[in-house]
Amino acid sequence: MDDAEPEMPLYPDIRDPRVMVAVPRERRAAMAALWDFAERLTNLLIGAREPLIGQIKLAWWRDMAAMLARDPDSLPKGEPLLAALTATWARQGGLDTLVDAAEAMLLAEDVADRHTAATEFGARLFALSGGDADGGRRWGLLWGASVQAGAEEARELLAAARDCAPPPRSIFAANRALLMLDRWAGAIAGNDGERRWRSEGLLLLRLGLIGR
Repeated sequence: MDDAEPEMPLYPDIRDPRVMVAVPRERRAAMAALWDFAERLTNLLIGAREPLIGQIKLAWWRDMAAMLARDPDSLPKGEPLLAALTATWARQGGLDTLVDAAEAMLLAEDVADRHTAATEFGARLFALSGGDADGGRRWGLLWGASVQAGAEEARELLAAARDCAPPPRSIFAANRALLMLDRWAGAIAGNDGERRWRSEGLLLLRLGLIGR
């Protein structure tokens, strides 16, 4: 039987139950909301046909992130994601840095710009998730490949993720969930983006149980 499962998303997600179980119970709602936010920004990039329209939408989310940190009671009502972020991220800063990295990816014009924006998005997301920014750079390259409309651009970022040296386990400290995401990203990149659900599942099981 074929081991590939192409409908799976390209990049690993902390909301996957196999990873979320490694997140402390009291942090799970906050992590789910954060990664919901990251997914919203990702989908915005994938769906942006005109950079200007994408920038306008990102600017709105940047304003919402600033309001969440400064005056969450003033946030618009009726948006489920804003409600989830208010419940878990009110009066905390940093979400705007994720928007900035997404905008940099939207406006990237060459390989170097795309590489920088992708690694920065991963770094910011991992830092907000309670880890070391350096731990998210390889994951970010894989994420960057997933938002590219052009096959050549996607291949460039996928190759960069494949060639990126794995961060040392020490930088993940007790954050096993982020270690799982990085090693999972490395496995996907090592297979040139082909998803192999059985071997990925075994990898996550091993990492979850013994951390290596």
